[in-house]
Order: sequence, then structure tokens, then C-alpha cells
Amino acid sequence: MPHATAATSRAGHRPRWWTELPLIAVVYGLYSLGRLLVHEDIPAAVEHGLAILRLEQALHLNAEHPLNRLLTEHATLGVPADFAYASLHYVVTPAVLVWVFRCRSAVYRAARTWLMTSTLLGLVGFTLMPTCPPRLLDARHGFVDTMAQYSQYGWWGTGASAPRGLSGMTNQYAAMPSLHVGWALWCGVLLWRHGRHPLVRAVGVAYPLLTVLVVMGTANHYFLDAVAGAAVMGLGALLARPVMRIADRIKDRVRALLPRLPASVPPAGSTIVSGGWKTSAGERIPGQRTASADSGAADGPPAAGPATAGDDAPAAAR
Repeated sequence: MPHATAATSRAGHRPRWWTELPLIAVVYGLYSLGRLLVHEDIPAAVEHGLAILRLEQALHLNAEHPLNRLLTEHATLGVPADFAYASLHYVVTPAVLVWVFRCRSAVYRAARTWLMTSTLLGLVGFTLMPTCPPRLLDARHGFVDTMAQYSQYGWWGTGASAPRGLSGMTNQYAAMPSLHVGWALWCGVLLWRHGRHPLVRAVGVAYPLLTVLVVMGTANHYFLDAVAGAAVMGLGALLARPVMRIADRIKDRVRALLPRLPASVPPAGSTIVSGGWKTSAGERIPGQRTASADSGAADGPPAAGPATAGDDAPAAAR
């Protein structure tokens, strides 16, 4: 994870939720819209999925089949796995983000930038390489869609984790990289690095590993999708600092272009004279005591005649 820099904390105050929440909502909205608008080239997606499967088999990395059979044959494992796939992605990630915001504010900006940058990189991957998940391959390839098999237990239908009737609102061929795994890795790193209780750190290790098993066992991702998801998070971590520096420069330029009050005009409603404001020669603010008057008050009654007049004279004339 990128470390906090001087730019991270140069504002000198805790991040404000009323500015962070709209920013996160806008970025996630753009990501979701972009994911939906990516053209579903089904023939290319199927070919990419089969190519990944052949590569894994050649490398003896094909763990999807045994995991998928295990969840398909045992509902006691398959149903919880489906619930985990359909919900934890959208619950744990925001929860960890809020936890970092409230309890580890010094690293919040870097963590948020890392997550957003990696998410947008994932969108690039979906665009360049649409990929058919194992569950959508022809049945002769040996995969079973466990979410379809156990759909009577949850809110989802045939469209993976999408609620029934809303599968058309998601791109089912956005499988490479797996951001389920990427986001889980982000959560795990933060929990491990910044959790103080051993149980929290243990969850930081277990959650990404469990997610990898779930996405493969439910036939939603290949193992190489999971590897790509981790790689995207690694690249996002490397880019987080440059992204923050660019954002700071943009902010500085925007502030420089904003209209400012003239230096000779005090702020509206101000009743305080700053150290930079001076009275003209012979002018005195009403009620102001002069140095001579203060001295006279200490030594006794002020002397009459020229000495009194001298109190009102400019300093250069005294």
C-alpha cells in the first residue's frame, strides 16, 4: 500500500465525509456505467475464456473444476459461497473504507486513491479483454452455475449476483480481471497493516483467500482472473502517489484561478484590524490609547501644553 506523503496530509485536517462521499459515488457510478456500456462481444469473450482455460490446464492450474464440483454437490457449502459472492464484495469494501476514514485518517487518502485507481484500471481490462466466465461456457466444458442452481435461496437469478430480472443491467462478460479478488486484497492489506487486534489481522489474511476460492468454486472466475485482479491492485498501489500529486497540482491551479478579494479591501463584516493595517499620519482609531498617554497614566496626570499636543502629533515629529 502507498505510504502517506506530505501531499496526503498537507491540508492539515481530517478528510470531510461530505466531500468524500460524493467523490466516491461519482467514481463508482462512472465505473458501473462504463462497465455496462462496454460492448459485449460474446464470440470474442468466449474465445478469451477458452484460451484462459487451456492455458491453465497446460500449466496445471485448473482448480476451478474440483472446487465447482464441491459446491455443486454440497448445498451446505454452495449456498453460503453464493451469498458470499453476491454480498461481501459490496459490504466489506465500504465497511473497511469507512473504518479507515474514521480510525486511520492519516492513510485514508492514499487508501482511497489506491482503490479508485485500481478500479478504473479494471475497467480498462474489461474493455480490452471481454471474457466469458466458466459458468457461461457450454456445459460440455464441465462447469455448473451454482448461483443458478441455488437461486431459490437468494435474491439472484441467472445473471450472477444481479437481482432477478436485472441481469440486463450488468455486463456478465467483465470477468478479467476479477475485482472481487482485487477489492478483497485491498481490504486484506489494510486490515493486516492497520488492524491492532490479532483477530482483525487474521481476517485480513483469510478474506482474500476465501474470496479466491469462492469466485472459482461458483464458476464466476478463472484462477488467472484472480491473478489479474491482484496484479491490477499492485499497479494501482504504484500509481496512487503520482495520482495524488497530479490531483494536488490540479487543485492548486484551480485555486489560483479563483477570484480573490483585493488586498486593500477587508473581508465583509470584519471588525478586526489586522497587523497589516495602519492609520494615516494624525489619524487615531476611536478609543485608542497612545504610548504617551499610557506612559502618562503610569507616572501621573499628563503635563499641560506642548507635551499634550505631542500626543496627537505624528511619531516622526516627536
